[in-house]
Amino acid sequence: MSKMTVRKALAPSLRSMPLSRLAALRSLVPVLILAGVASPPLSFAANAPAAAPGASTASKPDASRPADAVSAPAVPAGMSRVTSVEGITEYRLANGLQVLLLPDPSVDTATVAITYRVGSRNEGYGESGMAHLLEHMLFKGSPRHRDVKGEIQARGARFNGSTSNDRTNYYETFPASEANLTWAIDLESDRMLHSFVAKKDLDSEMTVVRNEFESGENSPYGILRERVAATAYLWHGYGRAVIGARSDIENVPIERLQAFYRLYYQPDNATLVIAGRFDPAMALKLVARHFGPMPRPARALPATYTVEPTQDGERTVTLRRVGDVQLVSALYHIPPGPDPEYAAVDVLVELLSNVPTGRLQKALVVPGKASFVFGSERQLREAGYAYFGASVPQSLPLDAARAALLATLEGFAANPVTDEEVQRARTRLLNETEMLMADSRALALALSETVAMGDWRMMFLHRDRLKKVTAEDVQRAALRYLKTSNRTVGEFIPTQSPDRAEIPPVPDVAAMLQGYRGDTATAQGEAFDPTPANIEARTKRVTLPNGMTLALMPKKTRGGTVVADIGLRWGDEQTKSGRATACGMASAMLMRGTEFHSREQLANEFTRLKASVGVGAEGGSIETVRDSLPAALRLAAEVLRHPAFAESEFQQLRLSSLASIESQKNEPGALAGLTLRRHLEPFPAEHWYYNATPEERIARLKNLTLDEVKQCYRDFIGASHAEMAVVGDFDPDEITRLAGELFGDWKTPAPYTRIAVPYRTVGGMDQLIETPDKANAVLRGGMAVPIRDDDPDYPALVLANYLLGGNSAARLSARIREQAGLSYSVGSSMTASSFDRKGDFSVYAIFAPQNRARVDGLVKEELRRALAEGFTREEVETGKKGLLQARQVARNSDSALAGRLLTYQVIGRTMAWDQQLEKRIAALTPQQVLDTMRKYWSLDRYSVVEAGDFKSSVAAAGSSGSSNANNVR
Repeated sequence: MSKMTVRKALAPSLRSMPLSRLAALRSLVPVLILAGVASPPLSFAANAPAAAPGASTASKPDASRPADAVSAPAVPAGMSRVTSVEGITEYRLANGLQVLLLPDPSVDTATVAITYRVGSRNEGYGESGMAHLLEHMLFKGSPRHRDVKGEIQARGARFNGSTSNDRTNYYETFPASEANLTWAIDLESDRMLHSFVAKKDLDSEMTVVRNEFESGENSPYGILRERVAATAYLWHGYGRAVIGARSDIENVPIERLQAFYRLYYQPDNATLVIAGRFDPAMALKLVARHFGPMPRPARALPATYTVEPTQDGERTVTLRRVGDVQLVSALYHIPPGPDPEYAAVDVLVELLSNVPTGRLQKALVVPGKASFVFGSERQLREAGYAYFGASVPQSLPLDAARAALLATLEGFAANPVTDEEVQRARTRLLNETEMLMADSRALALALSETVAMGDWRMMFLHRDRLKKVTAEDVQRAALRYLKTSNRTVGEFIPTQSPDRAEIPPVPDVAAMLQGYRGDTATAQGEAFDPTPANIEARTKRVTLPNGMTLALMPKKTRGGTVVADIGLRWGDEQTKSGRATACGMASAMLMRGTEFHSREQLANEFTRLKASVGVGAEGGSIETVRDSLPAALRLAAEVLRHPAFAESEFQQLRLSSLASIESQKNEPGALAGLTLRRHLEPFPAEHWYYNATPEERIARLKNLTLDEVKQCYRDFIGASHAEMAVVGDFDPDEITRLAGELFGDWKTPAPYTRIAVPYRTVGGMDQLIETPDKANAVLRGGMAVPIRDDDPDYPALVLANYLLGGNSAARLSARIREQAGLSYSVGSSMTASSFDRKGDFSVYAIFAPQNRARVDGLVKEELRRALAEGFTREEVETGKKGLLQARQVARNSDSALAGRLLTYQVIGRTMAWDQQLEKRIAALTPQQVLDTMRKYWSLDRYSVVEAGDFKSSVAAAGSSGSSNANNVR
């Protein structure tokens, strides 16, 4: 499958996160997802109804079972076994429901996911955005599950729903148990046919969806892509944004939405996937019990028949909006996802867009014509597209970047594809696919995309095709599709000699996959108990002669995966004063080449090792497989100990950093967050933790020299105060010896003393920031709290935050999103230092600018109500259960666990601390929670900053009605 599909399935990713915060934030990611604040996945996927009206997309049942099939469970009456490929087995109910089982005993969770083969492509006139709007409505309840989000929260489950061009899907990941599995299957069966889809819910949820629509309007990149796609597609639905037109979102009749639901949400148009730790026989019985009684629909699904005509000349589009960075892009039509040639297209896009080895990087970023480049392809059920572009600072000419972009994309006749380029690109794609196969939860979600293309087995067939792609195949695809007449860019230029790209028709997927068996199944991991006591019992701790400490937690994992985190601590408040910019750039320069490997060579070597690696001055992270870990650690040590600090790379980094800062100067979220931090944390300008303005950051970067960057490295970086945590499939003795060899003699040049962050009493503040031409506004609120995370009162504040705004069923979300329909994303967080009596309580929300007063008022009203009344006993008991189960789910993530073990080495803790914390949370009473809130939280110290286009919204409020949003959290 395409790299976009693989990476989306593996999201959320921490690859681009600043390394200084990587270890700490890893442990928070599952909580952030539960709270609904993780970035929503892009609605770019593929799925389609059956090839013929009412027909199945699955193959016919096989008479014989494949050799790689595991011992098959008994099949209940009314269900048939169809086929098995690489550990995934397909079953079919008499009513047409397709069922895929993916057992994985190595995790302590199970995932239930369901895909409906309907998306924006199936919408008619006046129905744009209907598939996505319906996705939101299915979280509004059904007869047996009236409070869907509340039930999910009570089980500490991860969940989401998303809509794409050809499919809509939903999933829940929860602690593995028969009770939870029964609940999830019953939930999906009940809302398949019996969701309320009521007018009162549409009235409130429409404004939430509209707010989501408006949040996308803030992104020049996203809007440009939508405009270019709309221009490239004259007739086909792929040119229409999945979220739809604002007018359709606001005015869709409930009767049409209900009819759409009844037509497509039926068992013969759905695929149910169950993955993780579960009993297959029990799972099949539950599916048969809950889905089996549903009748097979008598209706035939309407087939889509619009075919986009061959493009007959280059097209252009210009977008003019407020912004700070220029963009240039180009879109080309490509074959349908199942087409045999698509593997060559996949490799073509990768060798063009990869950073740092791709052709676009070398043609635009290296010579200084652009700050960064991008490229992706849409592997869809029908003919999709490839999209490329570059970001260009205003100080550089856009024409030069456009010329270089198009010359590179359409220059394969003069500069043919090489065998080396194809080998690198193909290896990267196959590595990502292999890592996906090793993650059963991500694999279950990724199957939604290949179900969308016509058959779930396309995932494996596409991988097999990638293995066979040659340079000749890629060159042929480049010449066929990357041509002037097939592109859409920022201007129109007529041509006298059209050279058109004929797009092949959709192939016969069933015929291609007849008798397909796939490769050997991914190796299974062990059944692992993620309790703190078991983790602690299996963790080995070692101290090296130079003071570096190791925390090693071996276990058998699916696919032999392993995660290693390294932390380096250096400097003190005095020696680091005034050097934040230089040291930040030194950190970013490490992965840009060593004394022995160039940046490109490093990237290629890590790819060969199947290693995802990020290294900076404060440590790094490696995610790879058992056999590659030693070599990947050696290379990471080379990056840390022998950086090259090349002048050319320094100039590239400075240019891209300046462009990134420029892009934030009018972004509401960035401005509101920075303003609040500067108020609550008023450090002097030279302090290490000073929150610099964009203008200050730009000035500091422009004045920075490479010598200052090198000096920071020479003055500070070493491993005398360092930690390493490894979790997954590895040999502890081997890694201990290797760590001593690589880091045991590496001394930190200067003394280290942690920089304290004191608590300051700061008064409340209300501030508005105008950001013209931004359709979505942002609220950031908060206060400093005098508490440490080992304080006896801390567990009560953690639970209080969870009940107030720390999950999607909490009070803030229930009041502002679910009842009032004013925000797509609203919630709160509570953090505390492990060293200083300094904590932070914060609130966030996005909303339409004209709703500012209502959102601000409701947030404060809920804060006052919590401080005045507290929470009911039922709220507290449900919240405790959900919070504790969420923490259990989080410990199933090896990367999060490695980050936690790394942090605990610095603090001097073991996993017994988690056990004690959870014990104290479980014992809390409503009165304890109320007393603790009143002790530490006060509206007198609550500060709020709101950023948006409030002046324009005043004028627009009278003419456009109310406001609000693509994926549900």
